[in-house]
Amino acid sequence: MACSEDKRWVATGDKGPGSCVILWDTYTGIPVQTIFGIHDESGVVAIAMSTDAKYIVTVSATSPQTVSIWDWTESADQPMFSTEINPRWNLQTFVAFHPDDNQQFVTNSDSQVVFYSWESGTLKHHAPFLSDSVFNRAIGLFSQTVFQTTPSGRALTATSLGNIVVWNPERGNGRKGGMVGSHQKRALKLVRVKDRALTCITCTDDLIVTGDTLGHVRFYDNQLNLVNWYQNLKIGVVTGVSFQYNPDFRLDRIPEINKYPEDATIQAKTFAVNDFIVSTKSAEVVHVEADGSKVTNIFKEHDSAVHAIAASPTKPWICIGSYSGILKVWDYSTKEVVVTRLFQNKARIQCIAYSHNGLQLAVGMTTGMVVILDAISLDEEVTFHYACDVITHCLFSHNSRYLATADGHHTTTVFIFDSNNEWKYLGRYKAHYDIIQDLSFGIDLDSNQPRLLTLGKDRVLVEYDLQGSSKDDLRLLSVERIEQSALPLCITWYPPVTKESFLVVGNDQYKMKLFNTTTKMCRKTLLGPTYGSPAKLMSIVPTTPSRDPSEHRLLTYATSDKIGLQLLPLDGNPHRSASMIAHPSGVSRLACSNDGGFVFTAGGVDSTVHMWSVNAKSLSSVAALGGEGLIPFYGLLEGGREGEMFGELENYFYFAQLRSQGINTTDERETSSVVQLDQVPFLMRALGFYPSEQEIEDMLNEVKFSKYVDSGEYVTNINLADFIKLYVNHRPAFGLSPDEIRKAFSVLATRTDDTEASVDRSTLLSVLQRKGEHMTEHELAECLTTLLGFNPEGGFDADDVINYDTVNKDLEDSLPEFVTADIFANEMLGLHLYDATH
Repeated sequence: MACSEDKRWVATGDKGPGSCVILWDTYTGIPVQTIFGIHDESGVVAIAMSTDAKYIVTVSATSPQTVSIWDWTESADQPMFSTEINPRWNLQTFVAFHPDDNQQFVTNSDSQVVFYSWESGTLKHHAPFLSDSVFNRAIGLFSQTVFQTTPSGRALTATSLGNIVVWNPERGNGRKGGMVGSHQKRALKLVRVKDRALTCITCTDDLIVTGDTLGHVRFYDNQLNLVNWYQNLKIGVVTGVSFQYNPDFRLDRIPEINKYPEDATIQAKTFAVNDFIVSTKSAEVVHVEADGSKVTNIFKEHDSAVHAIAASPTKPWICIGSYSGILKVWDYSTKEVVVTRLFQNKARIQCIAYSHNGLQLAVGMTTGMVVILDAISLDEEVTFHYACDVITHCLFSHNSRYLATADGHHTTTVFIFDSNNEWKYLGRYKAHYDIIQDLSFGIDLDSNQPRLLTLGKDRVLVEYDLQGSSKDDLRLLSVERIEQSALPLCITWYPPVTKESFLVVGNDQYKMKLFNTTTKMCRKTLLGPTYGSPAKLMSIVPTTPSRDPSEHRLLTYATSDKIGLQLLPLDGNPHRSASMIAHPSGVSRLACSNDGGFVFTAGGVDSTVHMWSVNAKSLSSVAALGGEGLIPFYGLLEGGREGEMFGELENYFYFAQLRSQGINTTDERETSSVVQLDQVPFLMRALGFYPSEQEIEDMLNEVKFSKYVDSGEYVTNINLADFIKLYVNHRPAFGLSPDEIRKAFSVLATRTDDTEASVDRSTLLSVLQRKGEHMTEHELAECLTTLLGFNPEGGFDADDVINYDTVNKDLEDSLPEFVTADIFANEMLGLHLYDATH
């Protein structure tokens, strides 16, 4: 950031893809100019604004660095001047204009200061040499550099050893008629002013101001004599000092001169400066009234990663916790802090949750400790410490009677609010052998009792028997493996938008699956959001009684760096979902306001929480523009409705009708708009999608039970429209990747040469028969001999007698001793995923 002297204009810059520099009017908070794609999309690492706010200077974020001058008041398309910085000078991270001359500025890295001038239509720069040998003393690492106004032409650089380097213009290079000397400078002297590292340096009037690692602010005159200091601010490492803008501030105009302290000189003159603000590395900002040395804390924010947020179910409050041990509750309607608590020893907060009555707040720490607080005062009610690893999730049941937590040791812990109105430990269970991805409470529709489920990276969904559990005896109700190859990432309870009760699970293959809450049967597989990475967090957006019941229910989700909304019910239509970048460094937590009007995201390492407004009508309009019926799904087929893919799909569909009636039959053919369900697997494979037996069963069950809740009858056939939806929802979101086969071979590899991992022939055949959905010897012989061309397509009949000695001899002759991924894909399967140059 950079601002003009009068604080009217502020420039902000960022780095990374899509970076830009924005100029803001501080009176209105509105951006007035934007420079897009700055420094070839690399962004900026430092920015400064001239005193009169006419020019800005930017320093690119990547090496080799570029320094550019912009006249943003005229045009922001191209810089006025640019020059490249020598990479040997290290990464330049600070830049500042001369306060009295817009045509001079300075940058510095931790080891090199560079001075610039653009007086003659070109941008010139000079990097004076300086090492420890010049003054025969250790200099330290450079932090910041400023220009002195008196004497003109000098510059000062603060260092990590408490030194200030004084730069003087080179002799004989002064500019005629100019106010300051040339940009060519040399180190004049090294002045030690402090025994601690100087972290910032600036000027106010004729004084030099420094901030250091002890939190002290010190003032020096032009000869670097100490004039005054503030050492009782009780703050951390100073990162910046900013003075109030008051052009009429003069010593002879101050009415109550006795309010100001005396300086540290022998003359003990009155020390009068404008009020100033100090910012620190620990995200603290204080205001100092110079006349009475009154210090006011403006705010203390999170200076470490924020992974914990929760919205109150009864009030417009959002609670935020961080690794710095700060727990802060904001009223998001007024943007004011309600209450703050700082945990001792900077306890690192990992997760938080409100009880559903809004009276209590559970806090999970990285140490495994769980603290239950009063939600209004944040006073501690009870503390538990049963886990030996980080508490990754915590959640209250709908009736606020149970609190469940998951920890990094793959264990679930449950606490109960007993009849004595006290929280007690109920029990723990390690039901997963891998990371617990998500934890969710639901409601039993018959008894209105809470149901607790955990979802693990081990692909297992576990339900706990809360009613049947007792002290130190947490029991399991069911353990279901819900995925074969995909990794489940998140789970939530599907709202009552259908007659059947569902759980929705998102996985790493960009799919969202609906499971019956009673039987845990996979009832539907749908294409999820495909915005760079799969959805790893999701939550149903709450609704209110006053909301129009005809409005769609919404699901909000977060990918690795994006936040999105999805219209319900889920159907795989990509136009019913929208997303945008939330936190470039990643989204770590998601929360919804109690009225469904806002969504909050935590950015983790960026220490930031964003508040997003939900606009359901806008998303509905986008979905309507995407088309109705099959139109959105045609767009998911290569070439669309008129493409070759759709033509093939139609041909296969009608060929399947012939196949179900018998290819060689002479009976009269029956025409129909549907095919039997047993033809679906063959249609999928003909279209290049090769589902496993479990995936086939899920597809058939999806169609078979699609009308069971409504009519009580099974569906035994499928029409073309439903088949297209089934195909686009079940097939891999981005096709079959060569990396998947290569990864499999790297796991199974019996040897690895310089180019690629390989598996010996006997091991491969053995694995195919023993692992995963294992194949019988008959099935393996049938598949391989057909693929290798020894038998016609269609394979053997079930009662055929196979000579396995002959089959084995044929395989030995056709397969190499060691099989690689490209041999398996190209020569055995005929997929041609690998080009010849690979």
